[in-house]
Amino acid sequence: MTTTPSTAPDTDTVDVLVVGAGPTGLLLAGDLAAQGLSVALVERRPHEISNMTRAFAVHARTLELLDNRGVADELIKTGTSLSALRFFGKLSLDLSRLRTRFPFVLITPQYEVERLLERRGRTAGVHFRYGTELTALHQDAASETVTAELREADGRATALSARYLVGTDGVRSRVRQALGLPFPGEAVIRSIVLADVRLTEEPPNLLTINGVGDAFTFIAPFGDGWYRVMGWTRIHQPADSAPVDLDELRTITRRALGTDYGMRDARWISRFHSDERQVRAYRTGRVFLAGDAAHVHSPAGGQGMNTGLQDAANLSWKLAAVLRGHTTAPEALLDSYHAERHPVGTMVLRSSGAILRLAMAHTPLQRTIRAFTTTALSMIRPASDKTIGLVSGISIAYAAPRGAHPLTAKRAPDLSLREGRLHQLLRDGTFVLVTPTDAATPPSSIPLVHAHWRSDRTTTLLIRPDGYIAWASDRSDPAALRAALTL
Repeated sequence: MTTTPSTAPDTDTVDVLVVGAGPTGLLLAGDLAAQGLSVALVERRPHEISNMTRAFAVHARTLELLDNRGVADELIKTGTSLSALRFFGKLSLDLSRLRTRFPFVLITPQYEVERLLERRGRTAGVHFRYGTELTALHQDAASETVTAELREADGRATALSARYLVGTDGVRSRVRQALGLPFPGEAVIRSIVLADVRLTEEPPNLLTINGVGDAFTFIAPFGDGWYRVMGWTRIHQPADSAPVDLDELRTITRRALGTDYGMRDARWISRFHSDERQVRAYRTGRVFLAGDAAHVHSPAGGQGMNTGLQDAANLSWKLAAVLRGHTTAPEALLDSYHAERHPVGTMVLRSSGAILRLAMAHTPLQRTIRAFTTTALSMIRPASDKTIGLVSGISIAYAAPRGAHPLTAKRAPDLSLREGRLHQLLRDGTFVLVTPTDAATPPSSIPLVHAHWRSDRTTTLLIRPDGYIAWASDRSDPAALRAALTL
């Protein structure tokens, strides 16, 4: 699909310049523009939404974030909900046990997520510049700006300054390279074959995944008769540039699944490798990294796009608070982005890597470990629930200050309040204060929606714009609440 991009801003300086128009950049830019900030988003590709995208899984926590932005229900209509994840023919993770409005994983192509987030960004006033490539950037401490040197589609050199810049431009991030930041890690699996195909026989499961040690295959439907197939075999691992054809993928699929389901009519096919890498610092002065520009890992578990979107939700409200003057400690607030999200990136690298290594298990010892692990996760409910919570993002929490209430820094569920659902109240991009029914609205230096429990519960919660609990108390504590309302 091709549409006409909006015009560039009239000024040479914007509040935030976002580089990279994938899901992470689109959500971030839309959030900031919705707060009344001037936002430019540059993307080196021409403006067309491609179906050649790899992400298919939208997990529960990401759906909550999209619900906070009013697009989750529309996205759900584009795909199919899967209430269980099955691996290796034995392991089944029951997502219906998740305590959320979305107890499933949504199988839908990445371009559907991008379509909705781009529309939201345009409505909010994001200025899109497609066919525009970052060539260099410079930070100026005196003017408190960062200037991006750009090359337009016609080859012209231009420049744009911003108070902050965010690189969401993927694994080969030009922003990260311009900062001179290393991207430590390694390629964990090489020569994965990826294709869109037709199948003569429909697979019995919506999501088909299996590994037999020497090969694994993943099959997911687009919903329109096309299927995305990914396959790998230990027996044949040429370079990414080596020729590839459908017969190679058929052979891999038969080895992993026992059948290729009548695979035919590939509309495209390619070969790639999967890395595990993470940048050491998500912030360098006035420049931030998010999504694949900051961390990249195996596709196992479908956590890549989801982690990037959650990065964006964490960073956007902090940048907005600083730019709108709603914090007395701007540097500390911005530093908290790295402090909170870097450990999550590390966790996702480890969990997705563990799933991948289980799929690749081929020695007797490795297969014994896989059998033990899958049996334990299937039979021991606490272990299964922990795995489901991490993969879905529902149980991800941040570090809380010493002595804080047990709910502090944890995700807030979609509470049913007197004024409506929490996720609906968060759509203004402000904090939500939840208090007992008779409590008056306190003075606040931050934008605030005051809501009340439907019940006689006495707990007070201050919930951040990204849905995490900033402060909580089980008793009336006006002084502590006043302090919490000052960022």
